[in-house]
Amino acid sequence: MTDAPADPARLEQARAANAAGMAALRAGNGAEAAVAFRRALEADPAAGPLWRNLAHAERLAGNDVAERAALDQALALDRTDFVAQLRKAQNLERCGAETEALAAWSGALQLAQGIANPVPGLADELAAGRAFVAAVQQRLGAGVDAALGPLEPQLDETERRRIRAFADHALGRRQVFFNECAGVYYPFLPADEYFDAKHFPWFAELEAAVDDIRGELHGLLAEGNPAIIPYVRLEEGTPQNKWSSLSHSHDWSACFLYEYGVPNQPVLDRCPKTAALLARLPLAQIPGKAPNAFFSMLKPQSAIPPHTGVTNTRAIVHLGLDIPPGCGFRVGGETREWQEGKAFAFDDSIDHEAWNHSDERRHILIIDTWNPHLTAHEQEAIVRYFAATDQSLG
Repeated sequence: MTDAPADPARLEQARAANAAGMAALRAGNGAEAAVAFRRALEADPAAGPLWRNLAHAERLAGNDVAERAALDQALALDRTDFVAQLRKAQNLERCGAETEALAAWSGALQLAQGIANPVPGLADELAAGRAFVAAVQQRLGAGVDAALGPLEPQLDETERRRIRAFADHALGRRQVFFNECAGVYYPFLPADEYFDAKHFPWFAELEAAVDDIRGELHGLLAEGNPAIIPYVRLEEGTPQNKWSSLSHSHDWSACFLYEYGVPNQPVLDRCPKTAALLARLPLAQIPGKAPNAFFSMLKPQSAIPPHTGVTNTRAIVHLGLDIPPGCGFRVGGETREWQEGKAFAFDDSIDHEAWNHSDERRHILIIDTWNPHLTAHEQEAIVRYFAATDQSLG
């Protein structure tokens, strides 16, 4: 009931009628309870709990339509009324209104995430709701997959990924992720997890050189080159965080050929074929910032936690060198496995992670280049921006 009805006499009338309705509920008389709650609502129509009580009575009396109408009134007063949303989802499911029930259950389950200490029995009700949602989504998904199947051979790489992401997101089968830049964010670029290979015609040259690149990496590893260092190197005194377990650890190590645009000449000299290839590729050239190019080594039974990069102006390229089974890489809602001799590019400003569940080391080459959605003029503008800010900051 409302905290402060305008008329104390009407408040008392509502309380008395509500008490009568509760007594009728305890006696199992839904029809009588509904009459009492309607009297209470005549006195206090803005009381959400009274509408829920009326819905309970109508449910007890077997009046599904009247119950739903009462729940709609409660939700009209407060869209975050969890109990009303839960009962509406159950009502719609019971009545066979699957489309509406699916939406109602989605809302109820979302509201339930904020409940710290659920009352007894609620966990079972929510589990039943999740099972209903999963069953409906599975059936809908099968129908959608069958409908989209004949279209598949006609799609290019971009269309295939986008149509699949659209359908999966609409069906609740995947989450859509967005850019989170710790540094520079460039507006209006597509928040695309993986970039299509058609943007990188030079991948063919990169992949053709995989044997030379792998051979030079193996030479560095065989000699225990001191340039192979832990990738994560937190400063002393840094508070505990998700990177602490990897800090100064060779579980994830790197050997840089270029770091923030600075050449690591001893490594480049040791890897002449890889160095010559990198010099030919259209990598981003930003003094003091890009390119980065390095061998990335992940030990057996190790993982890199979910994280995001510093800017969406770049594309990160991975070339698989040594890929044992049990290795994986997720960007946003899509997980891929590296393939030896194959390259792909992704936007590292979107949440991503990697793992090696095998008993062997995983080796890849990582390089960064421009986000392919930037024009040549935009690339130049970014270079000029950093030059101006670096100069201004001394």
